[in-house]
Amino acid sequence: MRRIYAFAIMLIAAAALCAQGSGEEDGTLRIGISKLMAHPALDDIERGIIDYLEENGIDAEYDIQNANGDISTAASIANVFSTEGVDIAIGIATPTAQALANAFEDIPVVFATVTDVEAAGLAGLDNVAGTSDEVPIREHFSLIERLTGARSIGMVYTSGEANGISSMEKMKAVCEENGVQLVTAAVANSAEVRMAALSIAGRVDAMYVATDNTVISAIASLSEVCMDSGIPLFSADTTSSFGTDVMVAGGFDYYRSGRQTGEIASRILNGESPASIGTVLLTDLELYINTEAADELGITIPEDMLAEAAYVI
Repeated sequence: MRRIYAFAIMLIAAAALCAQGSGEEDGTLRIGISKLMAHPALDDIERGIIDYLEENGIDAEYDIQNANGDISTAASIANVFSTEGVDIAIGIATPTAQALANAFEDIPVVFATVTDVEAAGLAGLDNVAGTSDEVPIREHFSLIERLTGARSIGMVYTSGEANGISSMEKMKAVCEENGVQLVTAAVANSAEVRMAALSIAGRVDAMYVATDNTVISAIASLSEVCMDSGIPLFSADTTSSFGTDVMVAGGFDYYRSGRQTGEIASRILNGESPASIGTVLLTDLELYINTEAADELGITIPEDMLAEAAYVI
């Protein structure tokens, strides 16, 4: 009987040693990355984050999760990270960053390319820092006005995304200042984008999409509706514009922004407090011009604009 008891004690001790040899208990750094959905811009951000961390000596185990565009799934991922334990949590896009900030008070949270940090409730939190791709709405409006002289602009936006709502409200304010009508259509998911675009295409002179992840994920169908309807599409995301009929896009290099987000995570892992870093604004706006789409729509792109463009298709 004593031998059985001793053997049981040995098994318990061995199990304890095995537990200490996994995760953060054995000193392994665990990084949780939650991405709202898979699309070119968000994929580039994820790649940029990991590349920067690996190139700068951060040896970590990654738990990478995709919420597939569902906000409740983003919350579930945050809870899993909290339960299983991570040393730092990174949220790519607004809903995932919000979910992580709600789940953690002591663990650092880094957000990647949140458009309106204050509206998302991510500003001024002691354990939260990150990058913002705040959309230059006035610049975008000026592009649309210069190239089309539009008196009505259509905009499909996501009613459940803080950045989608914020961008729509800002564009509405700029349009009102300039005597232009903004015609909007709200969607709940990417499957609704095509029908939403069709519902307003006949009433607008141009279409605009901001850094709204749900809408951007369906950019191909949106651009198809616009081209079939003979209206130009302007986008705030250059990355997702390739291979579509988007005529002009003014956006950021999201791989580079991912590296900037990775740098923030690295600084925190090396001892800086998130509060001292706060929000880092992206500034390197790139211009994308699709001359084939412009020609088909009968729109002439000025030479000075072509010369400034980072990408001319």
